[in-house]
Amino acid sequence: MPIIRKLSSFVARLPVPARVSVVIFFLAAVADGALMPFFALWALKIAHVEVAWIGVLFGCYAGGELFATPLIGGIADRIGRRRVLLLSTAGVGVGFILLLFAQGPWTAAACLILIGVFESVLHPTAATVIADVSAPDKLTQSMALLRLASNAGGMVGPALGAAFAVVSLRFVFVGAGLALLIGTLCVAIFLAETRPANTHGEEGEEESLTALTAVFRDRKLAALLIPVAILGVASSWIESVTPLYANANGVLSETGIGLLFTYAGALGVALQMPLTAASSRYSASAVIVAAAIVQVAAFAFLLAPVSVAGLVGAVTAFSLSRMLLGPLSNAIALAMAPAHARATYQAAFGITNDLRDTAGPALGIWLFAFGANLPWAIGAPVSAAAGLVLALELRAKGTPAAAKKEPG
Repeated sequence: MPIIRKLSSFVARLPVPARVSVVIFFLAAVADGALMPFFALWALKIAHVEVAWIGVLFGCYAGGELFATPLIGGIADRIGRRRVLLLSTAGVGVGFILLLFAQGPWTAAACLILIGVFESVLHPTAATVIADVSAPDKLTQSMALLRLASNAGGMVGPALGAAFAVVSLRFVFVGAGLALLIGTLCVAIFLAETRPANTHGEEGEEESLTALTAVFRDRKLAALLIPVAILGVASSWIESVTPLYANANGVLSETGIGLLFTYAGALGVALQMPLTAASSRYSASAVIVAAAIVQVAAFAFLLAPVSVAGLVGAVTAFSLSRMLLGPLSNAIALAMAPAHARATYQAAFGITNDLRDTAGPALGIWLFAFGANLPWAIGAPVSAAAGLVLALELRAKGTPAAAKKEPG
């Protein structure tokens, strides 16, 4: 109860733009949560895509994001946060609904590329809004709140997807699309522009040309982003491959898979803020090591003989790892960004999320096509190595002051 009261007080003190960001993260997670557990099943059962090619189809989503991010990733530093969020939420929402009418893999691929283009600026811009209006010493806590909103959406999304899947796997796309269009309405009604007035200078324009500019010029940030991306890609295999793995072994139905990931979202809602507060007593490198160890444990559960208990254990460890890693790594990227290039740096950091959410599932499903346990056997050592490298980088180069964990 004290934690709930403290959280309620923190949210009540947030400026309105920050609350809109929280809502956007929640709705985007609802859409992803509704889609992710069922996309592979839709591709297999409705679109009749061979298992080995499902990952390639999903990779079109990654292709749209990774193509668009270097070109338009920092555009919110040039034309404003509000315009970008209006366009991106509407574009992703309409793209999801268009998938309902996809008649085959080629049409679906085109829709996924379109969604990826709009998605490339959605999360970075929403995170930038909350950074624009947050005190530097509250940055990690604010990022944890965004993560909590995503966890809440991750709880609602799979349940919503499971309900739509009872009608048809195609209808999952309707739920995902409507969630983002509600976000468009929230931005239109409640969000005022938060871009600092001093971003109109020549330096700001030059920094905003591409999201990757920030990485190329800031080698310290690049050195951190690479292991973060690897950890994220490996973790995505748990989320994207587990539905196929459970279904192939006859352990869970579509409804059971939805409930499994609803449970994962509920864990995040209950534990994100307490876990962030508890981990504030330790260094950033120690928290990264803990996240990597827990992620390795998730793969270990999946390497054991298939059972409902093993799947629950894997999803539990997966959720804990993301709760530890997500807010901290995001806050580090924001703390390293100059005020005129926050959206640009967030877009550069967003590439790691793009790889996690799109290229990650594509690679994981491709590995699954070659061997049911191959994603888990590769994911465990890769996660351990990436976590160790990231922790050593943080220890050697130091954590930016604004991203250091504040008490409670």
